[in-house]
Amino acid sequence: MKQHEEVTFQTLADNEDVQIGYSDNDIVVVDSIQQFTETRTAHVSMNTIVICTSGRVQAQMNGIQMELHKNQVAVIPQNVTVTDVMISPDFNLKAMFLTNRILQTFLREKMNIWNNMMYIHRNHLVTMDEDEILFYTHFYDMLTLAIAKGKDNPLHTDVIQSLLRSAILALCGAMQQKLLPADSELSTFNAQLSTGKSHFQRFLDLLHSSEIKRHTVDAYASELCISPKYLTAVCKKNSGKTANEWITEQVLEDIRYYLKQTDLSIKQICDRLGFPNPSFFGKYVKDHFGMTPMEFRNYTLKK
Repeated sequence: MKQHEEVTFQTLADNEDVQIGYSDNDIVVVDSIQQFTETRTAHVSMNTIVICTSGRVQAQMNGIQMELHKNQVAVIPQNVTVTDVMISPDFNLKAMFLTNRILQTFLREKMNIWNNMMYIHRNHLVTMDEDEILFYTHFYDMLTLAIAKGKDNPLHTDVIQSLLRSAILALCGAMQQKLLPADSELSTFNAQLSTGKSHFQRFLDLLHSSEIKRHTVDAYASELCISPKYLTAVCKKNSGKTANEWITEQVLEDIRYYLKQTDLSIKQICDRLGFPNPSFFGKYVKDHFGMTPMEFRNYTLKK
């Protein structure tokens, strides 16, 4: 790898030392690294799940020291800068890189679990016992078989994504379970959350629980009894994204879901998501996706 690298789908595909097991427009599954030279700085633009299969790696993630050993899983949000990487000679991994779009499609209403782990608790490392590793190994074996044997299946991509979704849901559950404090520790645990993090968590919870998400930052801030400027600052500090970026991202995911996964009419989707009329909704979709709602629906159905 180069000393300064932007890790994207394309750089992974172009790197001869990376053994790709599967890839599409939203997912790259890496089977192993044939030769892993140390890299000074890498900006990883995708959500990343890394399982250390042998050896160990030490690095700083956005300035925070991390060390990954065999049977540990690192779960890293998008747009993270990794520096000062040091790798043991026997280090190897299995990894999955996902766009935010596909991650939100996989998790839907459980996306708040991922966000809480990544941005509130910053819980990026999970240590697995032998039974848990075996559980995920079986998932990986099924995935490998599906990739190798099912290429002629017209639902090949759906099968792959279903297996990956199941594994990610299981991982989120494991992360949540390992982080959840005992009842006796709960009050102390809650008290340890800073005011800023508490407001950010309440904003995420409010955003995820709202069927109509397309509200202004002012409206969400008013609901939380804080100023819009403070809400934006809290979001930026804890996640690197502004409040408006969080809102837009969630609105677009709801649009994708209803256009792709339901038979609701454009008017019904428009009403459900709180747009004033189909014309405004159509312009919003066109501005963000480069096509009309019906074109987007037909395009996704053909893929």
